[in-house]
Amino acid sequence: MALPPLDERTLPAVVLRDLDRQPLDQALSAVQTLIDQYGHLVVVCSQAAPPGVEWRLHTIRSLLESDRIALFRPDLPPLGLAVLARQLRQLASCDLSPGVLASAGRLLTHYIHAGALLGSVARLDRIPVGLRSHAKSWVPGSQFAVLAHPEPQLVKLGPGASLAGPEFGTWMLVAKGQLQSDWVTATLAKQWSAQGLREIAPPAESAAWWGTNKLVEFAAFLPDLSVLYQLVTSVRQSSCHWCGIDVIGDRCVFCSATAPLANPPVNNELPAGRGS
Repeated sequence: MALPPLDERTLPAVVLRDLDRQPLDQALSAVQTLIDQYGHLVVVCSQAAPPGVEWRLHTIRSLLESDRIALFRPDLPPLGLAVLARQLRQLASCDLSPGVLASAGRLLTHYIHAGALLGSVARLDRIPVGLRSHAKSWVPGSQFAVLAHPEPQLVKLGPGASLAGPEFGTWMLVAKGQLQSDWVTATLAKQWSAQGLREIAPPAESAAWWGTNKLVEFAAFLPDLSVLYQLVTSVRQSSCHWCGIDVIGDRCVFCSATAPLANPPVNNELPAGRGS
């Protein structure tokens, strides 16, 4: 998930490797060192990661009794999540407070279009797959174009096949697995009017997320830091009523407190036994 930077301002990523397999005291020490060094920590974790990783993250956060660790596991495929993590690294170089930066993750997910070309959907359980598509998946040579985010879509590859794309200018990142096809780079990129295209190796979690290693994963995204910054700063900020940190949205990403209702409902019922 640690993609190469797009410019010299993009901050490097810190990869917490084998978090669920190393001794707990070692993991605690590593995370505490990061908090001491940076003040706040935004942990971006794939939903395809083993369950033990999430359990370990929550254990570390609890043992450290820290409200300076934000755990973020959006429902994005691995390549889309890697793109989001890099966008947050880009924004980390700007004058955004930790709470606003961490909250920006939920906002920016709406501007990422992520999917894959698959050689089989027999084990795909992340988006709805009809019985007909499952049956066609067993036909040799069948390929399926799948959009997982922002709106699920699945089509069998053939003449005229297309996926709903972004209505704004984006770049496209492509990660080729063991599926031999140039449909994404030669056809989909043109359909989506991609302004730029780069190829990388597939993330380690891709095969687990998509249910097959015969894939070509792709993600369309906003690469320009100035556009990302404008999107984030255009959203109204507020202070968390519990921990006091500045955030955008209705939930604090550090202490998980939700914003109180502006106008709480009034209970007009009389207490039991007092009615006339």
